[in-house]
Amino acid sequence: MSLPAAFLLAVERLIPRERRFDDPLSTLAFGTDASFYRLIPKLVVRVESEAEVAELLSLAHAERVPVTFRAAGTSLSGQAISDSVLIVLGDAWNGRDIRDDGARIRLQSGVIGAQANAWLAPYGRKIGPDPASINAAKIGGIVANNSSGMCCGTAQNTYHTLAGMRLLLADGTLLDTEDRASVTAFRARHGALLAQLAALGRQTRADEALAQRIRHKYRLKNTTGLSLNALVDYEEPLDILTHLMVGSEGTLGFISAVTYDTVPEHPHKATALVVFPDVETCCQAVPVLKRQPVSAVELLDRRSLRSVQAMQGMPAWVRELSAGACALLIESRAATADDLDAQLAAIRASLAAFPVEKQVDFSQDPAVYNQLWRIRKDTFPAVGAVRETGTTVIIEDVTFPVERLADGVNRLIELFERHRYDEAIIFGHALEGNLHFVFTQGFDSPEQVRRYQAFMDDVAQLVAVEFGGSLKAEHGTGRNMAPFVELEWGHDAYQLMWTLKRLLDPRGILNPDVVLSEDPQIHLKNLKPLPAADPIVDKCIECGFCEPVCPSNGLTLTPRQRIVMWRDLQARTRRGEDTGALHEAYRYQGLETCAATGLCAQRCPVGINTGELVRKLRGQDAHHAGAADWFAGHFATTLRGARLTLRAADSARRLLGAPRLARTSAALRRLSGNRLPQWSPAMPQATQPLRLQPLPATDARPRVVYLAACVSRAMGPAAGDAERMPLMEKTRALLEKGGYQVVVPAAGDALCCGQPFASKGYADQAAAKRQELVDALLEASRGGLDPIYCDTSPCTLRLLQEGLDPRLDLYDPVRFIRTHLLERLEIVPEDRPVAVHVTCSTQHLGESQALIDLARRCSTQVVVPEGIHCCGFAGDKGFTTPELNAHALRRLRQAVQHCDEGISTSRTCEIGLSQHGGIDYHGLVYLVDRVSRPKVPAFD
Repeated sequence: MSLPAAFLLAVERLIPRERRFDDPLSTLAFGTDASFYRLIPKLVVRVESEAEVAELLSLAHAERVPVTFRAAGTSLSGQAISDSVLIVLGDAWNGRDIRDDGARIRLQSGVIGAQANAWLAPYGRKIGPDPASINAAKIGGIVANNSSGMCCGTAQNTYHTLAGMRLLLADGTLLDTEDRASVTAFRARHGALLAQLAALGRQTRADEALAQRIRHKYRLKNTTGLSLNALVDYEEPLDILTHLMVGSEGTLGFISAVTYDTVPEHPHKATALVVFPDVETCCQAVPVLKRQPVSAVELLDRRSLRSVQAMQGMPAWVRELSAGACALLIESRAATADDLDAQLAAIRASLAAFPVEKQVDFSQDPAVYNQLWRIRKDTFPAVGAVRETGTTVIIEDVTFPVERLADGVNRLIELFERHRYDEAIIFGHALEGNLHFVFTQGFDSPEQVRRYQAFMDDVAQLVAVEFGGSLKAEHGTGRNMAPFVELEWGHDAYQLMWTLKRLLDPRGILNPDVVLSEDPQIHLKNLKPLPAADPIVDKCIECGFCEPVCPSNGLTLTPRQRIVMWRDLQARTRRGEDTGALHEAYRYQGLETCAATGLCAQRCPVGINTGELVRKLRGQDAHHAGAADWFAGHFATTLRGARLTLRAADSARRLLGAPRLARTSAALRRLSGNRLPQWSPAMPQATQPLRLQPLPATDARPRVVYLAACVSRAMGPAAGDAERMPLMEKTRALLEKGGYQVVVPAAGDALCCGQPFASKGYADQAAAKRQELVDALLEASRGGLDPIYCDTSPCTLRLLQEGLDPRLDLYDPVRFIRTHLLERLEIVPEDRPVAVHVTCSTQHLGESQALIDLARRCSTQVVVPEGIHCCGFAGDKGFTTPELNAHALRRLRQAVQHCDEGISTSRTCEIGLSQHGGIDYHGLVYLVDRVSRPKVPAFD
């Protein structure tokens, strides 16, 4: 059915066109969350204010239009999708208010969980919930799912650390429990509602059997159904209401903001891995550990250990474990080192009587405990990486009573064998009896769906009925377990949930068929296809972990959405459908606005670099190989042309003035169909090649080969930049200050790492230029005898990623300065605020923290703007697709407004950073040179 005309007209008046999406590409892209379901919304609305949400709810309530709320879309059970109206959070939901030295924090629903913890870190605090998706999941989803995690348990989830809430009911009514005026107004308008909640609470507490069942259920980790514990834990109806909202998955109202009582983040920790000979022994140790000072105990069965045993860096003994082995990963944290030592002694003593097959004793060494945690964290992606193309990875989430944990594990393994899920693994949060099991499933035939149905029926019977456990411990009910809520809870509790739903959402508009559904087959409908698209991305499980670091997120598509769309396009093409319009839309949204820097791969559980797919597809559209050959073969001429263009642009600036030139450039760009580049005041002036005099043979200084990137050889400072010395001259000066003699490769202007060609899809020309450069570097470094300093981190990464000749010793600016120059320089830090931008390539090179640390050696005031992971300039995208750069840096100016200067390690990135930050950005060498002097006199 289509949406009511009156509703659509009202939405058009309320929400600007650029935040309303109803085209086939966008609706499909937003119709995907991390679950194995797909619904295509008829309308997607990106909201930027609470007032917009209130009005939308009022309209939807009046017209009976179903709506679903979407934060990050990392939900695993189908909570964040809709075939009606999907309301997506925009940029403006990132507010926070830290109170009482971090003891409390109020967060808007668009804040990413890890960002909240970063804000709290200086206070030694964190929020209680710690889901595995915390680097992507937003507070709205964390609260709505009552998410927990490895250390959270049941005591530190949102329900138990909630101090206040700001919410909207289904009719758009606002309640802020921390605002006296709001509470007074709500009581006046919704007194009857509050009276009914109070009455339901009294009735539930008076029903001893029901109340006892509710208390028992929440002794376990449990997110199945609505949070009925609110009715037995609280008498005040406002408390009942806010705690009902926790875990309601958007079915009772919209959560605008929450206030948390935070928990300590102890600085001292140690981790051990103990492998027991069998499941029974392993699980018998869990209740013993539950009485000890442990912060996390993770169970891994032999199947899960086997799934990661071949991964790089895994201990060799993992391969040699017995067939029935079962492990516990144990962590303890403390406020002081002495406390931690005492805790570890107590834990060791408690386990002394248990037979152990293998163990890694407690270690406080980050290298050791990070490796141990990697074993646990890599189990889920390990299954995803080996699944057959076309199947999906399903992660289920159940709780057994801890005292029956061993039986539960063994019975689950029996179900895997009965239903032929040979790849299935089990791991989980043992202290709570919370087990995750992961398996792969296809849905492209009725037989496969029936197999899944039979398996889930057996799981539900086993967990909910035989063991009295919970079918959803922390992933939320969704539509996945909605048909089984009554089976788990019983008739009376189930009907109580429906009473609450109809009381708070009388017209049934909020996320229908999620948590509660009258359709017993809802978990078998709208199953998401995962057709083959390209080997580069076929392993994608569409989790959305990649999205927070993508510069085009919110402008066009995210990596997840690019993959979703390409899968759909390939499937449509195979069916013989006309995809011309979709391909044309994808060209801009999927290809032109992708920075292709590969940051998504760092966040992806299976390591997918969506940029590789984009470059491959660009290559298929790269129809000017002849021109690319000419540019590659005449690169020095190309650079001279670039300098000439920059001089012409600067002449135009002098003639017209910067404001008029900017307007003229923008107009010409529009007239050209966005084919002409955009000029800005940050545009660099042309520079000249670095010319060095031949060095005398008697020069005893160590040599360094200086590889100046092509952008450094062409682009000097901008006209308005206070710094007038080009990067090449500044770099040479710093290297010589450090006591080095500087040499450059012969025929320097003809050299290029190939990145400009690779980014445009001309792989052959890129490879040829790269090899030409490698040969020149071998000659200049005397066969690898001398280190090579590359002044731009993207070029360094390009050379290293493609497999550098092992004789070459190549450095980016950060690594060379910290490993070779600091020992030769005396640093006197300046008291000026400096902004640091960590480029994508610096992140890939593993030098992010080193860059920040270097800046802090040079300045007492260092600012690292939060939430900016990639600047979106992406080589020349800042010129050819300036909206990508502008979108990626839309919050930069406010973050750096008090800084005097910004530093980075990429000349092109610095152009966009200067333009959108409102301060001059320079290479790291400018800062280091300004605050340093030689420790010993330089050689003559």
